[in-house]
Amino acid sequence: MARWLFKSEPFKWSFEQMKAAGARGTQWDGVRNYLARNNMRAMQLGDLGFFYHSNEGLEVVGVVEVCALAHQDTTTDDPRWQCVDVRAVRDMPRPVTLAAIKAEPSLAGMSLVTSMRLSVQPVTDEEWAIVCRMGGLDPLDIVSPYADVTS
Repeated sequence: MARWLFKSEPFKWSFEQMKAAGARGTQWDGVRNYLARNNMRAMQLGDLGFFYHSNEGLEVVGVVEVCALAHQDTTTDDPRWQCVDVRAVRDMPRPVTLAAIKAEPSLAGMSLVTSMRLSVQPVTDEEWAIVCRMGGLDPLDIVSPYADVTS
């Protein structure tokens, strides 16, 4: 299972809105960067990701799950742009700030630190475990509440 980070400006789409979308989730649309799009094309059902509030807050606030594979982004007719659907899994007990991530030497190579503008980023297993622990989560004990819900 791969791990990811999804960035959103909370005034456009917040984690609270993501949670309100429920089991069905919502498409992660509007991405117009080829690398971010290719990251979404690589995603598999059940992959987990951090939900990161950018511009306001600058912190990892929750965990999401990929619930639909890459498909046409309905916000454009341009066939080059695809997106996945994601749904909220759980809140981060203690939001993990960008400052805290940058202060952790073992996260110096994390895409969030090195590729700040990329809206959909890969997260290594080691980075996943470290950020989860920083936020008060056991990285091996994150289970989707929708495990029995079909996508």
